[in-house]
Amino acid sequence: MQNWNLIFGIFIIASPILFAMVAYPDSISWSWNEGRGGYLFALIFVVAELIGLKIVISKKRLLSVLPMAILTIAYLASLEYGLREYIIESAELFDVQLIYSWTWMWDFVVMAIFVVAALSIFFGKRWIRIAPAGPIFLTGTAIILSLDAFFPYDTLGPLQYVVPYFVQANVWLVTVLDLGTAVARDNVMFLRGDHGSMALQVFWPSAGVHSIIIFSLVIGAFMLKLNIPRNRKAVYFVLGIIGTVTVNLIRIFSLSWYALKVTTDPVAWEEYHKIAGEIMFLPWLFAFILIVIVIESRRLKKLEQ
Repeated sequence: MQNWNLIFGIFIIASPILFAMVAYPDSISWSWNEGRGGYLFALIFVVAELIGLKIVISKKRLLSVLPMAILTIAYLASLEYGLREYIIESAELFDVQLIYSWTWMWDFVVMAIFVVAALSIFFGKRWIRIAPAGPIFLTGTAIILSLDAFFPYDTLGPLQYVVPYFVQANVWLVTVLDLGTAVARDNVMFLRGDHGSMALQVFWPSAGVHSIIIFSLVIGAFMLKLNIPRNRKAVYFVLGIIGTVTVNLIRIFSLSWYALKVTTDPVAWEEYHKIAGEIMFLPWLFAFILIVIVIESRRLKKLEQ
C-alpha cells in the first residue's frame, strides 16, 4: 500500500522548487552562482532519501507545513515585484562586493530554512539521519555564495591558496599533451593555441574549491546514514575528496582546452565556463553516492548469506 501522506509531504517540500522551475525557468541556471540550478539537485536529494520510507506523517503535520510552503512561494514571487531590488540595495549596507552572489544567496537561505523546518516538523530530530543531503546541499551553497559575495576573487586567502597548484598541474598537462603553449604565473595561465592567445585568471570558485566544500558537507551527511564502521566511512570520504579534486583538475583542463582548440572569444568561452563545473561535479557527486550504496548493499548481502 502506498504511503500517500509521505508522497504528499514530498510534494509539499517540492512545491516551491517546482514553482520556481515553472514560473521562472530562466532562473534555473547550471552555473552555481547565477541562478537556482541547485534547487533541482537539492530536490533530487530530498526525493531520493524520502521515497519508499515506511514512516507515516500525520495530516496535522502535513497541514502545518503547507503555510510555510506558501510563504516560500510568496517570497520567490515577490522578488519579481520589488523585493530583489530591495535586496540589491541592502548590499551597500553590508559592503558586499558581488551583488549577484548576494541576491542568489538569499534564495538558497530561504529554501534551506523551509526544507529544514518542513523535515523537522515531519520527522522531528530524526530528520538529520533520514534526509540530510538536500538541506545540507542548500545550506552549503548559501555559505559558498556568501563567501563569494563578501570575499570575491582572491581576497579569501585560505581558499585561494591551492589554486596556483591547480594551475601549475594544468599547465604541465597541456604541455605533456602538446595542445599548445601554456605558462603559469601564480593563479594566471597564459595560453596560446589554434585560435590565438588567451590569459585565464583562476580564482577559488573557478578552481572548484566550492565543490570540495559542498562535497564534504553532503558526503559527511550521507555517511551519517550508513551503518558501517568508521574506518570505512573515512576511506569513502577521503576517496571522494580525491575524486572531487580530480574532477576539478579536469574542469580547469577542459577550460584550457576550450581556449586552445575551440575559441578565444571571451563571450563564447564564458558561456562554457558558466556550465563546465556543475556539469562535471554534480554527476560525479551522484555517481559516487550510488557507487558507495551499491558496494555496501552487496557487502551486506554477502554478510547475510
